[in-house]
Amino acid sequence: MVKERARILVVGGGYVGMYTALRLQRNLKQELARGDAEITVVTPEPYMTYQPFLPEAAAGAVSPRHVVVPLRRVLPHCRVVVGEVTAVDHAKRTATLTTLATEEEGTGAQQLTYDELVLAPGSIARTLPIPGLADHAIGFKTVEEAIGLRNHVIEQMDIASSTRDPAIRDAALTFVFVGGGFAGVEALGELEDMARYTTRYYHNVKPEDMKWILVEASDRILPEVGEVMGRYTVSELRRRNIDVRLNTRLESCVDRVAVLSDGARFPTRTVVWTAGVKPHPVLAATDLPRTARGRLKCTPELTVDGVTHAWAAGDAAAVPDVTAAEPGAETAPNAQHALRQAKVLGDNIAHSLRGEPLQTYAHKYVGSVASLGLHQGVAHVYGRKLKGYPAWFMHRAYHLSRVPTFNRKARVLAEWILSGLFKREIVSLGSLEHPRAEFELAAGGKPSDESSDDPKGSS
Repeated sequence: MVKERARILVVGGGYVGMYTALRLQRNLKQELARGDAEITVVTPEPYMTYQPFLPEAAAGAVSPRHVVVPLRRVLPHCRVVVGEVTAVDHAKRTATLTTLATEEEGTGAQQLTYDELVLAPGSIARTLPIPGLADHAIGFKTVEEAIGLRNHVIEQMDIASSTRDPAIRDAALTFVFVGGGFAGVEALGELEDMARYTTRYYHNVKPEDMKWILVEASDRILPEVGEVMGRYTVSELRRRNIDVRLNTRLESCVDRVAVLSDGARFPTRTVVWTAGVKPHPVLAATDLPRTARGRLKCTPELTVDGVTHAWAAGDAAAVPDVTAAEPGAETAPNAQHALRQAKVLGDNIAHSLRGEPLQTYAHKYVGSVASLGLHQGVAHVYGRKLKGYPAWFMHRAYHLSRVPTFNRKARVLAEWILSGLFKREIVSLGSLEHPRAEFELAAGGKPSDESSDDPKGSS
């Protein structure tokens, strides 16, 4: 039994936020029923996105609704608030909160009090002050971006098929991806594979007409799978006529022209930015200690260092890696650690409330798997290197085992089976992004600015 009534505030509904709340929901089942504990989850979206499936969602292998997990369904004993925490005053145990109704109410931000704080807001895209980037590029961290990018790629093929202007056609069929990590390589691999398949339904667009370019500032891609498999990935992508440019940076994309540091210039209507992430801005609006990189200083027990009743894990936390040989090492901000940290975090909060000793988070990194398109992949797991079909199969099997809820597992597996039996869907539903545009025109108005000036280049 808990020693006193506890109000637990979980900031963020991603990997760490959802799994921590799920663990607490199980560990404090009796306390929640008696009213001795209360769990509130504040999240910008009412669902958790399983990001490893975003490339497959973009390629059409998995439906968008199966990439997300509705929080209210899996957390029935928690209070889920759709909104954003903009500041935290841990000394006073209060968090400043805005919700979807804040602007309409006109009363300003709310103050939410708590006893235990779990900070798991995740990360946001790390951008650079590159001219034209904010105007023309698209990220790849959300399901909306993944589906928007799929629609956009197919739309560019439609433009190229119908135009008589060779310059417009060339720009429409040029796709530039910036960043050689998991997000960039997997997104490029899946979308190129999808687009190459789609060309069979166009009478005047062939696979060799398209230019796919991967720009990476360092001298290697996919560092998580090791140097050998990284080199294999480069050779495999180049075998598919993908232009991989290492030690190269994007310097400008003004006027839809991607200018690279090696002097190359590519007129393009598609620039995908996947060059890293940075801690969520809310961390800077707290009175909790942070590292030089902006992440929260944490202990191996996942408490915020030097602070009581504050916990953190995932991308927002700098957690010491007790399994590393070198002193001062921190766990990598990836899903493999986030999922395991959330379980320990949920257990430790329950232990703390009951006056029991805390567990130490210790997990040795076992390796990584990456998909490069249908039946293609690379893997470096437990020291073993795999490539091609075996690595692709391992990628699917691993992530199927990790996606939350049996419901999602069954639906994803069913979609994979059906996609193996039937042809791919190649429909672009870009109009879903601006559903009122047609009605506005029919009603005598004019499309809103956001529908007429799509930053991704959609018409």
